[in-house]
Amino acid sequence: MMTVHFVGICGTAMATLAAMLKDRGYTVRGSDQHVYPPMSDFLAAREIPCQDGFDADHVTDDVDLVVIGNAVSRGNPEVEAVLDRKLRYRSLPEMVRETFLWDRRSIVVAGTHGKTTTASLVSWLLADGGRDPSFLVGGLTANFGSSYRLGQGREFVIEGDEYDSAFFDKTAKFLKYLPDVAVVGNLEFDHADIYADVDAIKSAVRRLVTLVPRQGLLVLGADSPGAFEMRAGAPCRVTTFGLGETAEWRATGVEAAPDGMTFAVEHRGDPVTEVRVPLVGEFNVRNVLAAFAVASEVGLDPTTMAASVARFEGVRRRLEVRGQERGVTVYDDFAHHPTAVRETLAGVRASNPSRRIWALFEPRSATACRRVFQEDFVGAFSQADEVIIGRVYRLSLPEADRLSETELVAGIGAAGVRARHLVEVEDIVRTVVDEAREGDLVVVMSNGAFGGIHGRLLEALAASGSGAPQPI
Repeated sequence: MMTVHFVGICGTAMATLAAMLKDRGYTVRGSDQHVYPPMSDFLAAREIPCQDGFDADHVTDDVDLVVIGNAVSRGNPEVEAVLDRKLRYRSLPEMVRETFLWDRRSIVVAGTHGKTTTASLVSWLLADGGRDPSFLVGGLTANFGSSYRLGQGREFVIEGDEYDSAFFDKTAKFLKYLPDVAVVGNLEFDHADIYADVDAIKSAVRRLVTLVPRQGLLVLGADSPGAFEMRAGAPCRVTTFGLGETAEWRATGVEAAPDGMTFAVEHRGDPVTEVRVPLVGEFNVRNVLAAFAVASEVGLDPTTMAASVARFEGVRRRLEVRGQERGVTVYDDFAHHPTAVRETLAGVRASNPSRRIWALFEPRSATACRRVFQEDFVGAFSQADEVIIGRVYRLSLPEADRLSETELVAGIGAAGVRARHLVEVEDIVRTVVDEAREGDLVVVMSNGAFGGIHGRLLEALAASGSGAPQPI
């Protein structure tokens, strides 16, 4: 069997693909700069060798193929060795396509928000409904305890990442995924490090739409103007979903509770079924509707789908409860775009109208760190009672392009919400521990580790309740 070397193996997607290839019988190894958990532990558990640092000697003579991650570029010694020796190489999405997708029904879930949850929902509905699908998503699905699955069924569900593929291919990853069914749940400006404006993103998504076969299906979010406009000129069948009256798959009678949402599903005005999903927020209602549209296309009946949705356990880091101490609940959420922040907090507020909500935000992603989103972030925190803005992570950005924490705090305060900027994680932890009261909800939002704040908060809250010295 083929020996594959990964250059930049410790990225989540790269490590996951390495594990998938090993499960297929390939000999797999790789290297990365500054190897560290959790992906180093993930690779070690699967006995996939990972060398720390890049070196041309890591690309040994027995390597048949090299997979090059999109975080590495020319000048990397291993990349240079591959090019000098004219070894076969591929990007991650090319490797996924060539290894897994040609003989499957490919279900590609794209859009600015909700991709991971929607793709996980589709995967769970198909698996629980007996279809034995494969999937690859950008998060840990709780029902499977994994970010991937290799099944024997025809369907392969894949999260359609709009990031570029590699230094030698700057087009979106999702253009490699051979969509038989494509979902575009919503479309907004994002990834300002890759795309110049929203029109550039629309252009990439339009190219995805043109790849769907005539008998394929395009599933569009009717509540998102950017996504909905993709129906014009689509070369395939189109269906839509949302809360508005124009949607073919529509939710009505939506009711929020602390433990989830209930609603009725209609299809083209006809009642379909009643649904309860153990997730909060109208954005998750839309995610469920998208999954219904896809699973119905595959052939599942509404009763089966509703029963599966009720048993869906969510995705790690998507409003995940990390723990409760002293009556204070701490959540971990991946929100890093203004719309995601706004929708997450609105969902928490709708399900907990009388409880105090803390929003702890680390501007970390390429989107969150940029000034272009400054004003949108001001309005995003309107449903919180207490807002703490951490340090902007990408200090290498020019100041003129970088989000201003102090201006953001001033804007949030002017809108009537108490906000503070605290630079150090220990100061944030101390503030919450000193001021939080029983029943408070603390939503930590970052696409990174945020200095391990979740565990530190819970530990300090527990110690403060016991009277022991507080670990900060």
